[in-house]
Amino acid sequence: MSLALAWSGGKDSALALRALRAAGREPRALLTTVTEGVDRISIHGVRRELLHAQAAALGIEPVEVRIPLPCPNEVYEARMEEALARPPLDAVTEVAFGDLFLEDIRAYREQRLAPSGRSALFPVWGRDTAALAREFLAAGFRAIVATVDPRHLDPSFAGRAYDEALLADLPAGVDPCGENGEFHTFVHAGPVFGAPIAVETGAVVERDGFVYCDILPAAAAVA
Repeated sequence: MSLALAWSGGKDSALALRALRAAGREPRALLTTVTEGVDRISIHGVRRELLHAQAAALGIEPVEVRIPLPCPNEVYEARMEEALARPPLDAVTEVAFGDLFLEDIRAYREQRLAPSGRSALFPVWGRDTAALAREFLAAGFRAIVATVDPRHLDPSFAGRAYDEALLADLPAGVDPCGENGEFHTFVHAGPVFGAPIAVETGAVVERDGFVYCDILPAAAAVA
């Protein structure tokens, strides 16, 4: 059965890929939404060129679904259906997601895929998020906090390394994996990559109610 992986560039996607590979499953494509006009991964705000750097290091073809900002739900769903109807995704029978415990999100994904006869997979579903965060670091993954929701987490966390110190500093009530949307990450090294991606942190800005750290390819940061 042919498989695609919904890829945000963050730690949960990376953990899902690690779990898939451990089970002998290799995605034929990474499925990522990219916001039109800014060329960044939707919600995470990470540059499109870094998405492609990740895909190259993973050895998996990236498939972009371009969406407007703001994006009405009916537009999002239509663009997803169009992408799934074109190569290489037209041959995919399963789509894997890095979701951890949000039941409504899981149900939505399953419902959207069902009419096309596709199945949704959740390789890290139900894992304890505190243990999963520690496992992520122990496995050798490295990530940077790309986006923060300041309603739940201080803006100073944007641009920080996702490490033991950060986990210790998280306020009570903030999920260690950010599963409730408190923060999002960009993974630049780890066991699923053929080689690490050299990056630097750039400016931190607040936009549309969220705080973003601009993560740059290392050469661009130096220039």
